[in-house]
Amino acid sequence: MDLSIIIVNWNSREYLRKCLATILAEISGIAFEAIVIDSASFDGCAEMVKQHYPQVKFLQSSENLGFSGANNRAVDASTGRYLLFLNPDTEIVGTAIRTLLGTAQGLPNAGAVGCKLLNSDGTLQTSCVQAFPTILNQLLSAEVLRRLTPRARLWGMRAIFDNSGKPSPVEMISGACLLMRREVFEQVGRFSTEYFMYAEDVDLCYKARKFGLTNYYVSEAVVIHHGGGSSQQARSNFSSVMMMESTRQFLKKWRGGFYSLGYRFALSFAALCRVLLLLVISPVLLARSGLTRWKSSCGKWFAIFGWGLGLSRWTKQYRTLRPARVD
Repeated sequence: MDLSIIIVNWNSREYLRKCLATILAEISGIAFEAIVIDSASFDGCAEMVKQHYPQVKFLQSSENLGFSGANNRAVDASTGRYLLFLNPDTEIVGTAIRTLLGTAQGLPNAGAVGCKLLNSDGTLQTSCVQAFPTILNQLLSAEVLRRLTPRARLWGMRAIFDNSGKPSPVEMISGACLLMRREVFEQVGRFSTEYFMYAEDVDLCYKARKFGLTNYYVSEAVVIHHGGGSSQQARSNFSSVMMMESTRQFLKKWRGGFYSLGYRFALSFAALCRVLLLLVISPVLLARSGLTRWKSSCGKWFAIFGWGLGLSRWTKQYRTLRPARVD
């Protein structure tokens, strides 16, 4: 088997239906298998896959394994020499999969290989490549700064503006569409399960670099990523805090406890500044965006502020995951 395409589903049945349709419509000339694992969402995807895509292997987990755990479990059931980890809220454009696979096969030193991601409206999703997180780039991370200085080394996005047509070395690529040789995936220790959600792709790319491998961005391979297809359905402060917590775990793992503590306090201070700013300019924001959006923004940054002070103790329950039965 040349390729195993692995998709973790969590409340994304309709996205998953479109994703599988684009995979099966465009991929040819490759011996591949598609594996879907549902991480205890029980959203009807099992029946949908069985009815519309009987050639796809389906696994049902009895518990939510998180992104890392579910992908690792699906890898155990796969046989491909290459592994393509794909979000359910993606759609393949043209020959993207064949392009990624062909490129990876020609790069013996490749770690993770990623593609160009587009938003639902066709605009470029700049998060498809990034720099590894540091206190500085996380503290300054704001859409307005990224737009003003898109080629700055701080963000690690320069490759997406390179029109050479060649694979570009990058620090990390998005886990929404990430291809890796099975041998490499096992060598670097798979997805690290200390992360329940977010930072798993960062950690995997970092480990590949630690092993002396190069992560590549392939601009000719294009995939539409609707972005947070599952988490956006119930968007809350949970995801915002978990993103900060997972980044903190990554920094503690690779840079030490003191550095991660500095990150926590720096982000807490930044969040407090954001809340104060939102309060000061509230008349303008309320006139432009309305009360609901203003309250949502305030709630998000206040939650991050509380997390930075160590008040979000509930995050600890996601650090140790119990084994789950998979059918």
